[in-house]
Amino acid sequence: MELMEGELEKITAEVEQVIKDQGTERERLIPILQGVQEKLGYLPKEAMKKVAEAVEVSEVEIYEIATFYNQFRLNPPGKHQIKVCMGTACHMTGGNIIMESFERRLDIKEGETTPDREFSLERVACVGCCALAPVVVVDENVEAKVRPTRVDGILLGFDMEKKAAEKEMQKAASEQKTQEEEG
Repeated sequence: MELMEGELEKITAEVEQVIKDQGTERERLIPILQGVQEKLGYLPKEAMKKVAEAVEVSEVEIYEIATFYNQFRLNPPGKHQIKVCMGTACHMTGGNIIMESFERRLDIKEGETTPDREFSLERVACVGCCALAPVVVVDENVEAKVRPTRVDGILLGFDMEKKAAEKEMQKAASEQKTQEEEG
């Protein structure tokens, strides 16, 4: 995923701060990576490279650790996080179909984030709402008995919110311009 403007500078500063706090001992590698992820929300390859240089290990070793432990994210989290439950009840009632519907609609795969960083899509083991299967957690909201048509509805809701916010911003800008012209 491409970095956004100013992101490399932020990555560099955050990695340097974590290294300063944690030190450069090899046995501190996992806490260093955890600290970087806590600051950035994920482990970008640029951050892993800087950690490798600081701790004096290969980039491959950092990547091996980051991919071995499922606590680490290699993609930035989306503004809206979609988690599709794949526990037994959800799996048996169509969880895979729901996952495929989100993948198709967002044009990303499980574990990825849309290029605009609006949505990220994850598979989770169980959210504890088995009677409501299949379940999707969108941000922190539980969506129950989800069907493929409901996937479209969920995403349409975000489109509508975004358009309403843009319209509100245009209205505010127009009002401000009017006030400046009058004043």
